[in-house]
Amino acid sequence: MSLKKAYIIVILVLLADQISKIYIKTNFRLEEYIKVFGLDWFRIHFIENEGMAWGAQIPGSYGKLILTLFRIVAVAGIAYWLHDSVKKKYSNYLIVSVALILAGAFGNIIDSVFYGVIFDQSTTSHVATLFAEEPYGKLFYGKVVDMFYFPLWRGNLPSWLPVWGGKEFSFFNAIFNVADAAISIGVAILIVFNKKAFAKN
Repeated sequence: MSLKKAYIIVILVLLADQISKIYIKTNFRLEEYIKVFGLDWFRIHFIENEGMAWGAQIPGSYGKLILTLFRIVAVAGIAYWLHDSVKKKYSNYLIVSVALILAGAFGNIIDSVFYGVIFDQSTTSHVATLFAEEPYGKLFYGKVVDMFYFPLWRGNLPSWLPVWGGKEFSFFNAIFNVADAAISIGVAILIVFNKKAFAKN
């Protein structure tokens, strides 16, 4: 696969990611959700994530800045990996997966770097405005927009289970975005097709 085709994948994923995030941010109140096709297990549910996956954060006043800078360095490394893989003519499995990972990482960086200075605050009673006069944050301190939620099953676990027995449990309880999905698919390709991915043509 050529570098041009790889970058087309990156651009298409980025467009889908940012269009969906901007739409949700400017049309949904925080924590507002809708059931897609009336299905209880497929929802568009707007939340914002200040940290890493599942809301994990680096503690301290500079934790958010450190995380954002780390993401930028990581994206630079992934972009080099993609360029090097194409140059060395590695398989399309590897190139496509790295392109997806790059697009996903870059998509979430856009939120972290810019959203704090182009949107005002989303709340449970206020829908955010794009290019607001009074933005909610500053450069490098934006929040990542998440919206896809698939609570496939919810109920109480059997009491005989150790630790979690008798407690309420939800599967799948993560809320994510297009960028997260691209990263997950890219990693899954690397795992499932490991031998093919790292084989040279």
